[in-house]
Amino acid sequence: MKPELKLKQTMLRAAGLLSLFVVISVALLMAINEFTQPKIAQAEQTALHQLLNQVMPASAYDNNLLEDTKTLIEPEYLGSHDPMMVYRARLNGEPAGLVIETVAPNGYNGEIRLIVGVFYDGRVAGVRVVSHRETPGLGDKIELRKDDWILGFEGKRLTEDNANRWAVKRDRGEFDQFTGATITPRAVVGAVRLTLDYVNRHTEELYD
Repeated sequence: MKPELKLKQTMLRAAGLLSLFVVISVALLMAINEFTQPKIAQAEQTALHQLLNQVMPASAYDNNLLEDTKTLIEPEYLGSHDPMMVYRARLNGEPAGLVIETVAPNGYNGEIRLIVGVFYDGRVAGVRVVSHRETPGLGDKIELRKDDWILGFEGKRLTEDNANRWAVKRDRGEFDQFTGATITPRAVVGAVRLTLDYVNRHTEELYD
């Protein structure tokens, strides 16, 4: 057999084996993805549901929050041009509360993403930070695992009479700031205030 022919056959054999390897690898990846994707999706849904229950007590509703939703684009009130999700809580078919995604765009190191739970009567059910880039040891006290400051919103309402108190104490409001870090709590308080303002203006349509 001529060397050129033998080399060609060797190359074709190698190419065939490589192609077979690629096909098998792709098939395995597809099978693994098919098997793991539902589990990943379920884990994500469970984690989201647990987060929502931190700002809207499970005892307050009996519907599926993840299936009763509404999408808003309200940058003036919710701090972002991105679509923000609203999860609607109902008890015996009646409105019970809302959990709203919102953003404080003016954190010390950029956006602070939050979820705000609001009972139907306007009281804050809870607030949690979803993501941020604030300074460790200073601004990160907005996280519940670092400090209980975020719990200070619970039970409060925004009304015409108390609107001026929705600020940090340095701005003559009622919310504490952090030593050496006023910008972060100021941003969070402002974002929660705007979210409540939006809810107050649109309560009924948010449940429609």
